[in-house]
Amino acid sequence: MVGGQEFTVSDMTALGPGRKRLTFTTGEIFTMNPTTVLWAARRIDPRLHRWMRR
Repeated sequence: MVGGQEFTVSDMTALGPGRKRLTFTTGEIFTMNPTTVLWAARRIDPRLHRWMRR
């Protein structure tokens, strides 16, 4: 969540040493540098649906 709004990442691209660009499903783009602090969480716990991936 950023500013109380949920964002879902649709793509992550490496830009160079330690830099990554996140593209969100809504079209926004966020560039992370090596010093960027980012907290993230999954919407669904992947451990709960292991049996569905087989």
